[in-house]
Amino acid sequence: MSNHYDVIVIGAGAAGLTAGIYLSRAKISTLILNEGAVGGQMVLTHEIANYPGIESISGYELARGMKLQAQKFGSVIKSNIKITNLALDDALKKVTINNKETFTSHAVIIATGGKPRQLGVNGEDEFKGKGISYCATCDGDFFTGKEIIVAGGGNSALEEAVSLTKYASKVTIIHQFDHFQALEHYVDAAKNNPKINFIMESKIAEFIGDYSLRKVRIENQSTKGITGMNVDGVFVFVGYVPNTEKLEGLIELNNNKEIVVDKNLSTNVAGVFAAGDSIAKRYRQVTTAVADGTIAALGASEYVNNLKKEKMLVESL
Repeated sequence: MSNHYDVIVIGAGAAGLTAGIYLSRAKISTLILNEGAVGGQMVLTHEIANYPGIESISGYELARGMKLQAQKFGSVIKSNIKITNLALDDALKKVTINNKETFTSHAVIIATGGKPRQLGVNGEDEFKGKGISYCATCDGDFFTGKEIIVAGGGNSALEEAVSLTKYASKVTIIHQFDHFQALEHYVDAAKNNPKINFIMESKIAEFIGDYSLRKVRIENQSTKGITGMNVDGVFVFVGYVPNTEKLEGLIELNNNKEIVVDKNLSTNVAGVFAAGDSIAKRYRQVTTAVADGTIAALGASEYVNNLKKEKMLVESL
């Protein structure tokens, strides 16, 4: 059957592409489906400097290398599609795309990743793409010579704030706590950059503008006082939300809508595995996603091979 594969991988970020590399190299026929561009959140990162063995590489370049490697070993990749139906309960899994084409497999690996978390304050939806961005790599150049805000206090917020100083004349980091949730070298790099200022124990309460963002209202967490600040743009880096909306009722999710997996990255449904930023775990890095993709691929490979052995045994009787 031309539309049948041993394993279907849903998602083509670091976890999904790694899974595809391991599966196809093991001669497991593999289809990778991705609703957006290949690479996931990797392609939004201007520099990855902590990937073992690679001193520095852009997220786009790393994603491209993983894609080519997966294809070289035999993975079929379909991107920019829309998954319109999932049937995971039966032994034969079914995935329909674009309401017209259905693919089947013995096993599925879900590696759907996540999307940027919003602040959820007034004006945010109105000024998305009109002064509010969630991607420094995508939009940094638009703010050359301008004053911007970075909202957040984790690794990504501080790393991207430093990156944005290549363009902006001034960067103000606004963080709700009195300390950062970031590794020390990210904190030091931000504090040692003369273009970066800090407003701690505060949060953005409102975005204000006309046809584009002009101003934010900032609330101090201790005093509850409100101050206004004129600004040309705001970059929001406050974490990610797992892309699991289509999985509700199909597999077990926790209260944060993350996929619940065991140590082998198996879900509660036989033959369904999960990997990457969509699963319940503490750390989310490219390297942890790669590790997840490896483990899930090995588990799916074992699952598929056992099914084939059982079938051969039955046929020989």
